[in-house]
Amino acid sequence: MQHPAVPDLAHTAARPVHWLATAAALAAVVAGSAFLQPGPATAAQTGPQTHTRAAAGAPAPAPAPDPAAVEFPLDCGPVKPAVKKQAAGDLDGDGRSETVAVVHCRAGSGTPPDGIYVITRAGTGKPRVVATLVDPKDRRNVSDFAVRDGAITATLLGYSSLDVPRCCPDQKDAAKWQWQDGAFVRTTPAGARSV
Repeated sequence: MQHPAVPDLAHTAARPVHWLATAAALAAVVAGSAFLQPGPATAAQTGPQTHTRAAAGAPAPAPAPDPAAVEFPLDCGPVKPAVKKQAAGDLDGDGRSETVAVVHCRAGSGTPPDGIYVITRAGTGKPRVVATLVDPKDRRNVSDFAVRDGAITATLLGYSSLDVPRCCPDQKDAAKWQWQDGAFVRTTPAGARSV
């Protein structure tokens, strides 16, 4: 057996006094950090490059239309339509946000088909649906839905026949719509419908 060149070190045989000293040092560090906090953070920028609508005297942009204030062109019988997903963005470049809503009829069970609707508000008027991008009559469900950079994207799930169970769509189609020449144009087959 070979003996180490260095004799046993004191820290290899910890005693209760060592643990007390470690705990006291740790408590001192925690207590000290409570007194040495940074100042509160602010989101405001400073300097000459800061320009906001309020600083320039322009009114703040109106909020995006609320889908709860809209009557959708969807016949759900005695129940109200349900907004499954929604996203907002300036789709036509006029400086005001539109809302895009994925809507279906409430169902106790099963997977009801979705519709995708574009909602806008003229000035301070009531919000209204201005375009139907996917009609629930097409029997599609919407997933991976987003509004980015003036475009609406979604994955549309569907069924190849009536024999396919409604729980398990067997078709998948990527869709993208953009505002062009006064209408929403789909960049994949089967274009949008106007209301």
